[in-house]
Amino acid sequence: MRRARQNGIPAARANLPAAWLVHLYTAFGALAAFFGTIAVFDGRYRESFSWMFAATVVDASDGFLARRMRVREVLPGFDGARLDDIVDYLTFVFLPVVLLFHAGRLPVGWGAAVASIVLLSSAYGFCSTDAKTHDHFFTGFPSYWNIVALYLFAAALPREVNGVLLLVLSAFVFVRIGYVYPSKTPVLRMLTVVLGVVWAAMIAAVIATLPAVDPWLLALSLFYPVYYIVLSFVLHRRRARLAEGRV
Repeated sequence: MRRARQNGIPAARANLPAAWLVHLYTAFGALAAFFGTIAVFDGRYRESFSWMFAATVVDASDGFLARRMRVREVLPGFDGARLDDIVDYLTFVFLPVVLLFHAGRLPVGWGAAVASIVLLSSAYGFCSTDAKTHDHFFTGFPSYWNIVALYLFAAALPREVNGVLLLVLSAFVFVRIGYVYPSKTPVLRMLTVVLGVVWAAMIAAVIATLPAVDPWLLALSLFYPVYYIVLSFVLHRRRARLAEGRV
């Protein structure tokens, strides 16, 4: 390895504990899914959303830590990306779907079908070979069901409306539109990250005030999802034109 020895110990060996700690940090999301699920069954929905929020913070930061600790070099026999996908499916897909179903926010009679479609479509999305592109985009709706569930729960929309929205978003998993990878897509990355931090603070306030959320706070917090979708669609169109050689 290029890096010099540290106190007589090879750099890779010196970084071994730190590398395992990064993977343990990522694996914390599985515990968040577990305790979040228990909270759902106990009817403690605000606590469950708090666990989802914690898992999202971990997911937003573990990649940076992994690169800093050079975990791929230090632990080549352990697939951190696979661990991350497993944890993300549990916290971003399974847990929020369970919460919506248990809380009675899905349509009577066909709520289980809606939940099943969300789970299966997202399984496809996670396993698609083009799920993440080389230029740092997600392909198809990137299974942000934790965010969707929070808005549906806080807004207290009719169950039938929730069901339709979930089905539409599930269909978009299969539509090969590129969505911004907030921490990696280079175009407006700093703005995206800064706005994301502001939005995260607002989401924390929304969760803290469940179930009696201020409607204005909830409405204002939509600025970031709108920004994210508009930016994703604009960049997708630009990428399509570049691929066709028109620009």
